[in-house]
Amino acid sequence: MANANPRGGGRNANAREAPDDDENLVFETSAGVEVISSFDQMGIREELLRGIYAYGFEKPSAIQQRAVMPIISGRDAIAQAQSGTGKTSMIALTVCQMIDTSTREIQALILSPTRELAAQTEKVILAIGDYMNVQAHACIGGKSIGEDIRKLEYGVHVVSGTPGRVYDMIKRRTLRTRAIKLLILDESDEMLSRGFKDQIYDVYRYLPPELQVVLVSATLPHEILEMTNKFMTDPVRILVKRDELTLEGIKQFFVAVEREEWKFDTLCDLYDTLTITQAVIFCNTKRKVDWLTEKMRSNNFTVSSMHGDMPQKERDAIMAEFRSGTTRVLITTDVWARGLDVQQVSLVINYDLPNNRELYIHRIGRSGRFGRKGVAINFVRSDDIRILRDIEQYYSTQIDEMPMNVADLI
Repeated sequence: MANANPRGGGRNANAREAPDDDENLVFETSAGVEVISSFDQMGIREELLRGIYAYGFEKPSAIQQRAVMPIISGRDAIAQAQSGTGKTSMIALTVCQMIDTSTREIQALILSPTRELAAQTEKVILAIGDYMNVQAHACIGGKSIGEDIRKLEYGVHVVSGTPGRVYDMIKRRTLRTRAIKLLILDESDEMLSRGFKDQIYDVYRYLPPELQVVLVSATLPHEILEMTNKFMTDPVRILVKRDELTLEGIKQFFVAVEREEWKFDTLCDLYDTLTITQAVIFCNTKRKVDWLTEKMRSNNFTVSSMHGDMPQKERDAIMAEFRSGTTRVLITTDVWARGLDVQQVSLVINYDLPNNRELYIHRIGRSGRFGRKGVAINFVRSDDIRILRDIEQYYSTQIDEMPMNVADLI
């Protein structure tokens, strides 16, 4: 089987070198990127248009207006837009437009950093590709390998997965890569930093040489732009200025707590406010999530919790409960911070301030999705003030002390 032979290094030894002054990379959108303000003008197939409108989209978001056309025309692309602007649906749309449904081969591969995001991408593809009869499969850890093998043997057009499981399926020769023409790395800042870099390169080595690569992310630190040289050819850049990443429509507040122990009392005081809509509470560690959940419950508050150490079945069940509104308060780690859209979340609480600035925008972007209003409340100990000021400066935003009437703002 030809496609089981890994190919050599990056495919484009002749790829354009990035200019030295990579300041302008971070802030500029490539020249000549057209803005197309309606789905009808994108030359999308009829059945896909039906799917898009049936799903409830009326008009493309800013990133969709700029990125869909270059991607469906075959260009490598780096698409950056803030949380909640329709990046997942942009991916789904371009993938559905580009595959040939008359053949049962995998033509597009989407890699995501979390199982939940990979599963959500699969859902959106199946939904908007419904009238085209698109076959998609989420290839993620924690699910049955037998089920993956069965689905892949049957034949699908699109795989949305996490790097470890996808690589495993390629090595087993169950996921055949010969027809893949499009690789999308979702939340690529997360994917390429730390943990997944090697796995992504492992997967990439098995893909055909004429591959189109798209990076999608809310934040693009420099080291990623440097990495793009290795496996992209003259990519079109659709980048949003960092200061435009301030989450408009999301009011941000802080509550000063002198000591860690006071955070809990503050949270209890806020509980009635949380349950007006739905709220997500972020902690920095799994242990803290478990501890806080236990403490809230023993004080007779109803909460659910989720983190990466829980079995996949349990994570799915908790997500389903939260989506349906059965539970209204979810305590979680950053596994939940990226790309998960629950319409009703309009309040995010950072019980712990995030460990890095990029995570802040992903977390508070859980509220106010795609232009809706939201509120973010940060619990800040005296030694956190510096971090908070740093976040404020980084996103040129303002985080004020929480007012008494915060419930009225939600």
